[in-house]
Amino acid sequence: MAKLENPVQMAVIGAPHGIKGELRVKTFTSDPKALGDYGPLYTSDGRAFEVDSIRPAGNMVVVRFVQVKDRNAAEALTGTELFVDRSALPEPEEEDEFYHADLIGLDVRDETGATLGKVLAVQNFGGGDILDLKIAGRKAVLIPFTLAAVPEISIANGFIRIDALAAGLTDDDEEEEAKDMGDKP
Repeated sequence: MAKLENPVQMAVIGAPHGIKGELRVKTFTSDPKALGDYGPLYTSDGRAFEVDSIRPAGNMVVVRFVQVKDRNAAEALTGTELFVDRSALPEPEEEDEFYHADLIGLDVRDETGATLGKVLAVQNFGGGDILDLKIAGRKAVLIPFTLAAVPEISIANGFIRIDALAAGLTDDDEEEEAKDMGDKP
């Protein structure tokens, strides 16, 4: 299998479920049972997996892959990330809808329209989505992916606009000091 040109992570394999090769899988799809609707799923090293069956199980799904025949094979896959190429996904129907993968590489602009850096990734460690940004002159910066912190997203124009204060990139004290400095002769 050739390497995916624009991989989008769809799921991560968890622990085996039972003795017949089924696996618990955490999906990143809006409908977890739709995981198999996008064709084969690929690992980062190029292995392909086809969904044979899928059923809900709490906040995950239990998946049987055609290529996984027993528990030993299932155990070897724990922690494996599964991807499809972006071209396999349908285009968003609404103008304000997008995939997280579409944000990667967009310019990051501040309130004045000045370009600050780029979006490196979208993360979620359990407390909500977080944008991983590369801001000029700084190490990577994590900001909350909320409407307050990111009031504008323009996929078509290639940028997101952030509110530096809501994103936690400035302190209230720093902003007040800057205002005070401007008032002094």
